[in-house]
Amino acid sequence: MIYFDLTQTGSARHRSGLTRVTSRLRDEAAGAFSPVVWNRWTREVQSEDWFLSAELFSEEERPGLTNWLRRRPCRFAAVFHDAIPLRYPHTTWPKSVARHPGYMKLLAEFDHVFAVSETSRQDLLAFWRWQGVVPRARVSTLALGADGLKTPRTTSPSATPSRILLSVGILEPRKNQAFLLDLAERLWARQVEFTLVLVGRINPHFGKPLQARIRELQRRHPGRLVHLGRADDRTLAELYRKARATLFATVAEGCGLPVLESLWQGVPCLCSDLPVLRENADGGGCCVLPLDRPDRWEEAVRQVLEDDDAWRSLAVAGAARALPSWGEAARTLIAGCV
Repeated sequence: MIYFDLTQTGSARHRSGLTRVTSRLRDEAAGAFSPVVWNRWTREVQSEDWFLSAELFSEEERPGLTNWLRRRPCRFAAVFHDAIPLRYPHTTWPKSVARHPGYMKLLAEFDHVFAVSETSRQDLLAFWRWQGVVPRARVSTLALGADGLKTPRTTSPSATPSRILLSVGILEPRKNQAFLLDLAERLWARQVEFTLVLVGRINPHFGKPLQARIRELQRRHPGRLVHLGRADDRTLAELYRKARATLFATVAEGCGLPVLESLWQGVPCLCSDLPVLRENADGGGCCVLPLDRPDRWEEAVRQVLEDDDAWRSLAVAGAARALPSWGEAARTLIAGCV
């Protein structure tokens, strides 16, 4: 039996990347996983069973976890997302910053850890070396699915692409929407016509300056900037259907699901040149750009908006490449819990 941890996902109010990972794995492995919630679970297990979590956790949030883990009543597996709270504490939720070192140390006690990218795998191993931790866990990579919205894959570019650019992600400094707003303002000043659509809630700790900037630009450029704080999967799929390209100027990621999901929807992506994003972007359909060269971003956006042949070349390349699915990710987890 594989007991699958849904402690946080079941009560989550927001559809973050973390909750999407857990919920999509749950959906795709419904017959193989037995869902559990920590404070409602008897934890009566057999030695051959597995406890699997794709969530973040701590002793404070799951009282008794550390001792239960060290007693080893069963086998343990986890999905590791990233070390961002350690690398960017100044722009990360305080609760996450406080929890993360203990969480990453606990992962060393697990039997199998699935990192969502090679970059995250290396970050976890480096943290253990830095802390002098000798891990019990073996660490492999898990390719996350591109079919997050549960729609059929789009394999043929639109015949009449719009002039809508879409950016998906919580509004906060790490996601770097301020960079996109600066970019958009420069292009609008040069009479380049397009609509920028931002989808994502405002980070209550760090997002208020972005919110004020968005409102200011909406007043100065009516109709050119749209912000949707929430969008269900159906609405998001419709936005992808209308978009000419997506923009993802993020500063740090564990995987970068918006890149994969954009390609699944048949939409080219212009993204930052982070090694973690290149793990997926270099396969085709993306234009990878350095964040310290805003002139390169401006040139690339103009080209994708104004040169139909260049846009179509990106779209065709993205449609022709292989992309991972959540069904494949679930099967990898199941196969790894043996």
